[in-house]
Amino acid sequence: MQKVGVIMGSKSDLPVMQDAVDILKSFGIEVEVDIVSAHRTPEKLFDYGKNAHQRGFSVIIAGAGGAAHLPGMIASLSPLPVIGVPVKSSNSIDGWDSVLSILQMPGGVPVATVALNGAKNAGILAAQIIGSSNAHVLNKIIEYKESLKEAVIKSANDLK
Repeated sequence: MQKVGVIMGSKSDLPVMQDAVDILKSFGIEVEVDIVSAHRTPEKLFDYGKNAHQRGFSVIIAGAGGAAHLPGMIASLSPLPVIGVPVKSSNSIDGWDSVLSILQMPGGVPVATVALNGAKNAGILAAQIIGSSNAHVLNKIIEYKESLKEAVIKSANDLK
């Protein structure tokens, strides 16, 4: 069973990051959630980043607000794909500091970055990564995308 690590810099990020957890679980993907602060628990960050692939993770989703160093630091340590979720937090400058901190990574250390507070899309992207080699998850994604289409068609028909 493939699993996704969902980490965040503080517990206050959980309301945003819960969207990733929920969508991943709906696809039948195992999720492990943890708090890993780049600034307050650097030893935990190093251990998590260096060993996540040995613990059975396939993808890491890292959410962070403010200076948002967590996704990039995890990506610098781990061979796994990392998806960054910029979180608009109380110490954030309208979220732009978080977006740019995650988005503007140096060459060689990629972090796939979703929209501000876009944890749901991070979960879908993680599922698509896993689905590229797991037919069961791929079929769940196909069903999900079909449900999106059907919802739009229903909305359009309701207008008539």
